[in-house]
Amino acid sequence: MANETLARRYAGAVFALAREQDVIDRVGTDLAMLADAILSDRTTRAFFVAPVIDRKEKERVLAQSFDGRVHELALYTVLLLVRKRRETLLGGVIAQYRELEMASRGARPLTVTTALPLAPQQLRSLVAELEERYGTRFDVTEKIDPSLIGGVRIMMGDRRIDGSVAGRLDEFSRALFGANT
Repeated sequence: MANETLARRYAGAVFALAREQDVIDRVGTDLAMLADAILSDRTTRAFFVAPVIDRKEKERVLAQSFDGRVHELALYTVLLLVRKRRETLLGGVIAQYRELEMASRGARPLTVTTALPLAPQQLRSLVAELEERYGTRFDVTEKIDPSLIGGVRIMMGDRRIDGSVAGRLDEFSRALFGANT
């Protein structure tokens, strides 16, 4: 909880600066790219979060690697986390920034999970219907999960709509054998 609060504070400050400079989307994209580059590789992640590596050395390597490739505000955010020994907050800061970014556009997160990829028109149609029904815009993330067998599972924030075959089978199983299965 404390880490989430800290991440929210950092993200709020970065978001406010990005809004002042009118670069909200660019900074969000660059923060996500930085996190992906740093956290997706095990060796790079170990270097980034290792407390025994000198902070100045980390800053130098990060600045050399990303200077000129990302917006200075995004790079400064990562360097600040290193200076303050808060490298482990990077993922949380980015998640909180994304929430602020969506809220500023009046959008909410929507995850559509299917067993097979939807045709682009099917996805657009589904999202348009949900936007009309709920009176909001959505930032859509599409996921593929073959274990669903068929149908669709939708997550809107903390609300779940499960129209998948696997979900129906699970409901059927609970009805037959009780809630303990």
